[in-house]
Parts: sequence; C-alpha cells; structure tokens
Amino acid sequence: MGIREEIEKRRTFAIISHPDAGKTTLTEKFLLYGGAINTAGSVKGKANSKYAVSDWMEIEKERGISVTSSVLQFNYDGYCINILDTPGHQDFSEDTYRTLMAADSAVMVIDASKGVEAQTIKLFKVCVMRHIPIFTFINKMDRDAKDSFELLDDIEKVLGIKTCPVNWPIGSGKEFKGVYDRDSKIVSLFKAVSTGGSKSAAKTEVHTDDAEFKEIVGDILYDTFNEELELLEGASEELDLDLVNKGELSPVFFGSALTTFGVETFLKHFLKMTSSPLARNSDSGLIDPIEEPFSAFVFKIQANMNKAHRDRIAFMRICSGKFDATKDVFHVQGNKKFKLSQPQQLMAQDRKVIDEAYAGDVIGVFDPGIFSIGDTVCMPSHKFKYEGIPTFAPEHFCRVVQLNTMKRKQFVSGVTQLAQEGAIQIFQEYSAGMAEIIVGVVGVLQFDVLKYRLENEYGCEIRLEPLPYNYIRWIKNPEFDLNKLKRANDIKKVKDMKENPLLLFVNEWNIRICLENNEGLELEEFRRN
Repeated sequence: MGIREEIEKRRTFAIISHPDAGKTTLTEKFLLYGGAINTAGSVKGKANSKYAVSDWMEIEKERGISVTSSVLQFNYDGYCINILDTPGHQDFSEDTYRTLMAADSAVMVIDASKGVEAQTIKLFKVCVMRHIPIFTFINKMDRDAKDSFELLDDIEKVLGIKTCPVNWPIGSGKEFKGVYDRDSKIVSLFKAVSTGGSKSAAKTEVHTDDAEFKEIVGDILYDTFNEELELLEGASEELDLDLVNKGELSPVFFGSALTTFGVETFLKHFLKMTSSPLARNSDSGLIDPIEEPFSAFVFKIQANMNKAHRDRIAFMRICSGKFDATKDVFHVQGNKKFKLSQPQQLMAQDRKVIDEAYAGDVIGVFDPGIFSIGDTVCMPSHKFKYEGIPTFAPEHFCRVVQLNTMKRKQFVSGVTQLAQEGAIQIFQEYSAGMAEIIVGVVGVLQFDVLKYRLENEYGCEIRLEPLPYNYIRWIKNPEFDLNKLKRANDIKKVKDMKENPLLLFVNEWNIRICLENNEGLELEEFRRN
C-alpha cells in the first residue's frame, strides 16, 4: 500500500465531554469493536479491580477519573484509528486543549438526562476555534432523558452549532425501545440483557413498515414516534458534509455506551463522514499531509509511564508524509539533527516499538529532556515550524515546601519534569532562583496530582502553601525593567522555566493600576510555546 492510501485510511479524533457523560465508556467500546481489548473496564467497577484501559495512572484508578489524556490506536473496517481520550474534569482542561490541537475532528459525548454542561461548552469552544468537525453522541438513552428535541435545541442555542440527527430514539429510560435510522428507515430495537456480569444489549432490526414494529413499541410510543418523525423531516437541517467539515453542523446520534447500543452504528457513520488527516499551518504556509515529507509536532510529554525505567515520552502527532525510524530528522527548536529514539505505537501505557508511521498517527518517542510542548520535528532538507500551542494562564498558585531537604535533587527533578509535561507551571522568585518554587495550575485538583506524583514517583514529600494570587501576565516587552516597577503592592515578580519575566496579581484591579502607573509596560494573558 502506498503513502497516499495509508494516510487516507487514517482517522485521528479526540473525545470530549463533561465528567461522567460516558466518554471513557464509549472509547472502550470502540476498542472492543476494533479487537484492541477483550473486556471493557468500568471506571466505577472498582470491586473487581477493572479499570478503563485509558485510565492508566494509579491516581486515576483510585479516584475513578481521567486526569491525563491517553492515546489509543487500533484498526477497524479498513481504517487505522487514533483516538485521543481526554480528561473530562475542568481542572485538567489545559491537557485537553493541547490534545485537541492534535485532532482532526472531535466526538462530543452528552448525557441525555443533563444536556450540554459547563465543561462541554469550554471544550467545544476550542474545537470551534480550530474549525474542526464535531460529531455528537447523546448517551445514556436507556436512562431517564430530556426530550430529544430539547436536547437538540440545547446544543444549538448553548453551543451555537446547527444539528442534524442521523438517527432518532424511540422512548427513553425504561421505555427506551431503540433508534430509527433516518436513511435506511430501519429501527434497531433495544433490549437490555446481562451476560456474565457485564451489561450489553440484544439487538434486532425491524423496518418501520413491518406490522410487528407497532406491536413491539406499543400504541402510545408508535404515535409519538410518527409525530416526532413528521416534525423532524420538516424542521431539521439537511446533512451537509461541507458544513460538517467546516465545524458548522454537527451530526447527532443517540445510544447507550454502557450497553454498547448504537455504538457500532455511530462508529461506522463517523468513519465515513469524517476526513483523513488535514493540512496544518506553519511559518511556511499550509503543509499538505500527503505531498510533503515527514513532519510532526509535540503536543504532550509524559514522565514515568513506566516506573521501572523512569522514562519520559514525547507524544508526536505526525502531520505529513511517512516516518521512517532509520532516517535522521531535524528538531527545529533545538536546531539539531538526530534519529528519534525508540518510536512507539501507543495503547494508553502499553507500547509497541515501530519502524514506520504515517500522517495522522500519534507516536511516542523517548525524550532525554530536549523536547518541549509545541516543538516541530521535520526532515533536515525541508525545515519549517508549526504554529505553537498556547500556554494558558494558571488561576491558582501555591508555594511548594520540600519536607525532606536531603532529597533536593529528586524534588527539583520532579517538579521540573512535571512542568515540562504541562501538568503544572512552575515559577521562581524573580531574583532568588530555585530557592523558592511557586506552582501555578488551571484547576485546584492539579495540586493533588502534583503532591501524589511527587510522593509516589519521586519519593518527595511536600507541603503546599496557598498564595493569594489569581491572575498572571507575561511581560510582552521583556526589555522593561521590573526592578523599577511602580505601585508594586499585591504584585509578585517571578520568572518561568525559560527565564521569561511574569507578574502575579491578586485581582484585575491590580492589573489595571499596574498598567496605568508603569508607562511602556505591556502584558499578555497567554504565550505560544
């Protein structure tokens, strides 16, 4: 198979949702269909020690939440699929933002009983910013749910995107009878069954013209279904794939991930509707995934995926061409030529060393500490740089106090590595260097993860002392002398890992006063890596 054929069969997408909408469950059902795993682990099924395959960190298993993105690759129906499973909790949203930069499309999972929730809105906005296609799976139809039209209206009004239902539910909760495929006019009937302790659904199909259809669903649901169908045909948007590809129209599917009902139907439609890898913007213009030679960018770094080896893996999204492990590549930010060490295909924390990969794939490579998030890797003969990934401003700050000073080396190594992952941001006193370390995070749960990982992965006990600051700004013009800063009360001067000067503020009023009293000072909220 040639490079074009290999790349065109790639599909790389992220799954986003509010916590507990069923995102990880849906991901694992995809893996079951692809034969990548044999049994799905329930995130809540701790009694029998089953965990979601994408939740591989110990703290994820203990708490039953995803705290870091996972990369999962498998084959299904002639496609090579790369799933980027993201944390749903808002405190880990920055990891999700970065991961979305590596996706060509997104699957948005919505809880049918709750509709669009707060975190869904945040993540959706990132997708809109990138103009990537968004596909919606309305989950948990086997439980009490909102009215289906109300759910569509919720998506359109809150998120500002048009919707087109590809299938339509018949009832919900205890009265859930199945879903109707609008194209084939076939109803997939739902009946929950139990097999060996795991829930699934027995599925049979019936045409709406068949006499048994009315008998199965009952008179009331049959009449309601026909009324809804008539309204749907007259009021819903047409399925326009051009609008889908622009991120202006979201195809909507209904089902139940826990019982596997509607999952394969969704997967098959999704793979046909979504596109192969897209062109990416760089300082040399758009980079075509098929015509251009190998190139990739780093969107995630993860330390200690394998405790026994104390390793550090850089996750790279291949954007163009074919990766050949035997050839030299060029690291643009490091201005250096070398071979990528131990390139691997990823399945959460499990890995397989590979010799080649193609645009659309995500690979992990051993990182001796040279890569940063947003770095570009390309061929030595064809140098350019992809657009950087924004570093978002943290909103919570703590001073980190090391309890055992004999482990200073491990402590500095630990906080530095975790900062390079992007899980936290570390700052130093403007003039005191590493003597005092300040940690900034987007969400407070990241402090728990920091403490847990320093203790369990680096053997360092710490105490976190909260600081009163809620706002941080980079200095846009670094030539400004911070030593001459006026009205500096309630302002803390710090610098980041790259020696960039920053200011911490208690509130927005402090920011305004600072700018008014320091002529020439320019501040910015985020910085591209």
